[in-house]
Amino acid sequence: MTDLKICIPYYSGFGHTKRIAQSIARGAGPTATLLDVENMTGADWEALDAADAIIFGAPTYMGSAAARFSLFLEQVDTRWENGEWVDKIGAGFTTGIHPSGDKLATLQRFSLFAAQMGMIWVGQAEIGAPVKPDRPGANRDGSWLGLMVTEQLGQDDDLLAEDLETACRFGQRVAAVTHQWVRGSP
Repeated sequence: MTDLKICIPYYSGFGHTKRIAQSIARGAGPTATLLDVENMTGADWEALDAADAIIFGAPTYMGSAAARFSLFLEQVDTRWENGEWVDKIGAGFTTGIHPSGDKLATLQRFSLFAAQMGMIWVGQAEIGAPVKPDRPGANRDGSWLGLMVTEQLGQDDDLLAEDLETACRFGQRVAAVTHQWVRGSP
C-alpha cells in the first residue's frame, strides 16, 4: 500500500487538528501527505488532483468546520465542474473541546462536499468501550461518519493517547479501503 497517494488537507487553529492529522498520516503510510490549507501551493493542488484519497480535517468552531477550512473547500469549484475528484476516496476528521460540540455537523459538511465531488466516503470503524470493554478509549466519541476527537483542555497532554491511536487506525482504514478501491484487492 506504499504506492497510494493519500493527501490530508487540514486547518489547525491551536495545533490539535494538526496532531490528529499527523497520527492519521502515520497510519495511512509513508506516502501520506499533510497539506496545511492556509499555505497551499500549486504543488499542493497538484498533489490533491493526483491523490487516490483525500482525508479532510478541521476543528469544529461554533457548530461547523472552521471558516478557514471552508475557504479551502470553496476553492475547488472548477475541480467540481470538471469532475476531477470523481471516484477518489474521501474521509474526514474533526476536533473540538466538547464531547458533542456539534462535531457531527462538520463531518456532515465534509461528507456532503465529498458526495458533491463524486467521491466515495469512508467512515470510522473502530468499536471501543462500552461495547467492547477490552478496548477502552477507542473511538471515544462513538462517531461513525468520520473521526471525532475531544480535546482535553487544562490537562498536561490535551490529546489522549487513545485518540491518537484511533486516528492512526483511521488512517490505516482509509489506506486499506483506498488500496481495495484503486487496486481491486484487499
